[in-house]
Amino acid sequence: MTSNDAAARAEDIAQAVPFLRRYARALTGSQETGDTFAAATLEAILAADPAEAPTESPRVTLFRTFHAVWSTAGAPVGEADGTLSARAQDHMAKLTPNSREALLLHAIEAFSFAEVGQILSTSEAEAAEYVDIARREMEQAIRGKVMIIEDEAIIAMDIAAIVEGTGHAVTGIARTRTEAVELAARERPDLILADIQLADNSSGIDAVNDILAQFENLPVIFITAFPERFLTGNRPEPAFLITKPFTEDQVRSAVSQAMFFSSTDTLAA
Repeated sequence: MTSNDAAARAEDIAQAVPFLRRYARALTGSQETGDTFAAATLEAILAADPAEAPTESPRVTLFRTFHAVWSTAGAPVGEADGTLSARAQDHMAKLTPNSREALLLHAIEAFSFAEVGQILSTSEAEAAEYVDIARREMEQAIRGKVMIIEDEAIIAMDIAAIVEGTGHAVTGIARTRTEAVELAARERPDLILADIQLADNSSGIDAVNDILAQFENLPVIFITAFPERFLTGNRPEPAFLITKPFTEDQVRSAVSQAMFFSSTDTLAA
């Protein structure tokens, strides 16, 4: 590998790091734990012999190395910080091994089944089967009420249809910060799915923080066209972040994950 090739590969890996952090956070349930293993992953890549660079894509290399590091450490999750977190971790322990990882990699990080197989050291067919198993197990485990904060009517309707299609109920759709707070007060949701920028130029982040001031233990999923702006490591980050334009698989997976894991972390205003 030439020096130019090595530099280009390093740049590709660097660009994928925010998305590895998102994945590690969702997988471990803890920003601190996820970041610890993301950092250890980068150290392992830097320590590798550049002359033996793998032929796979840099992004696959990054995630495959993460899994090697994480698995070697015993695949730990973050320490439970309350009743909800402890219950969620108990749920996680009952999932078929590799199924949750495969679902996140495919539905959230958009890896193909073949790439998921490379990352998890399994076959393409087994990776696809893991995803199906995870969907069935997680969607059957928890049903709840979902509140949608989204100012674009068509997008909001699409999200509502996907959420209801997975067996959850939609409490309503809010277009502004004020509407969101009022809707949550009328009917407490079990999950909030929120856009960042709202109709009146108010912030979905502020709306969520207002709601969490009333109801602390609510999982939250944010939707944004610019996820890299929020995956910086400089402030508290969302456990679940969907990138626009999103797919049905991404919404289904994130909703199931957030409900299942009962994440209560959100972005600071």
